Formats: sequence, C-alpha cells, structure tokens
Amino acid sequence: MRAISYNLRKHKASGELENLVQEHGVDLLCLQECDPSDLPDKVGHLRLRLATQENRLGLAVYYLEDRFTALDASAFSLKKSLHDRLLSPAHERLIGIQLTDNETNHNLVVGSFHAAPLTASNSLRRKQIHAAHAELLAMGEGIVTLMAGDFNYPFFTRRLTEHMKDAGYDLSLSDLRTYTRYRVFRGHFDFATSRGLDIHSVETLPRGASDHLPILVQAEYSPDGD
Repeated sequence: MRAISYNLRKHKASGELENLVQEHGVDLLCLQECDPSDLPDKVGHLRLRLATQENRLGLAVYYLEDRFTALDASAFSLKKSLHDRLLSPAHERLIGIQLTDNETNHNLVVGSFHAAPLTASNSLRRKQIHAAHAELLAMGEGIVTLMAGDFNYPFFTRRLTEHMKDAGYDLSLSDLRTYTRYRVFRGHFDFATSRGLDIHSVETLPRGASDHLPILVQAEYSPDGD
C-alpha cells in the first residue's frame, strides 16, 4: 500500500498532484490546505472520496477505485485553538474514510489530518491527535488505521511517539525533514500514525510549490491485523 500526504500551502501546489500520483503509483492521497471547490473528481487513477466544505484550509482524501470499495466517509471538528477561534481557517481538521481492500479483504480507515498551528501548544495538538484517533476508531472497531497529514509537531516528537504507543498507535517520521522554510521552525511536520500496519518507509519527496514537502508512506498489513 502506498499513500502520499501533502500540505498544498493554500492550494498553491495543486498542479503537482497528477505527476506525484502517476510517478509513485499511489493507492491513497491525503491533502491538507487544499481548495475543495477547485479539486477534480479524479487525480490520475485516484477518485475523490470526500473533501471538507467549511474550511478555508481544506482537507481531502482520494483512493484507488480498482483496489478499494469505498464505504463510510466523514469530516470531523476537533478541539479549537485560539488561532482557530479568531481566524477560522479550519473548522474541520480531520477527514476519515472507511474502505474495504478488495485484494486482501481487509477493512481500512484512512484519515487526512491537519493539527492546530504552532501558535497552539503541543498539549492541544496531542488532544487533537487522540480525538482524531477516537473518531477514526469509531468508524469501525478494531479496523486497521492510517492517519497522515500535517501534525505541526516538529519538537519533542520522541515524547509524542511514547504517547502514541501508549494509545496503541505507531508514529512514523519521514527520512528527511518536511518543512525547512524558516530557520527556526524546521523539522518533521508531516508524518503518519497507524495501527494494524507495518510501515516500511516514509519518504520525503522533492520540494514543489508548497512550504511543506510531500511524504510517501509505504506499508503492508500486520500479520495480526484484521
């Protein structure tokens, strides 16, 4: 299974999606900071399952129709930061879609996630991550889960990894930093959390028009997964 997650920087990198999908042969595409009104129904061989409707900084998930059968899909609001309350950039910070993998008969939930910005605290972002996991889990008890996106969590990721492990999730950072625009705020902003999957690699792809670099997640189902 191959998935790309990409923060488009207010949709500026949207023109790169077709080439990314075709070049890397992905099964799933998770987007952040997209303009849902300007998203095509299909990007390469992937079909749009759901995009947010109430965000200035939108979220979307595409999936491979030939491989997956699409089931449930929802957008979720999470605990708001002061930035969210004042500027309202993102009413919904999570999209979850439920799929059946027709190749393996596994049930899978995929989430595209965008945490509160760096003006918020790590504590708030951890609450958002835990709440996001709870929403995805509620879509299907015990179902294999992959949540990818912009976690805005470049510092103290070791502590976050411990929090995730305690909650039953693996946190997978990419091989290189995904955000290097500012001298101070550099690091692994974009990564993935999962359960029931063996993550083989998370590769940082070359820079495009966004201030974030896209990541490519390669995974397979764990032997003890559903």
